[in-house]
Amino acid sequence: MAPLPGAELVQKPLQLYRYLLRCCRQLPTKGMQEHYKHAIRQSFQVHSDEDNPERIQQIIKRAIEDADWIMNKVSAWLTSTCEL
Repeated sequence: MAPLPGAELVQKPLQLYRYLLRCCRQLPTKGMQEHYKHAIRQSFQVHSDEDNPERIQQIIKRAIEDADWIMNKVSAWLTSTCEL
């Protein structure tokens, strides 16, 4: 499960939010999807008052890296369960 295309185009918080929700739709189970959607919403609420552009870019970069890691982890898990 590769990261979704378009991550390099994410520059604003709303774009990040949409990107992360699209990533959630790629997860294999409804439980995983709901778990990560909830985590995304919470994170956005926590950082909603952030107004430093440099810090916002750091948050965006880290969120995309985390999403890529999760997607790769799920992909590896799916591959290993399919081989059984």
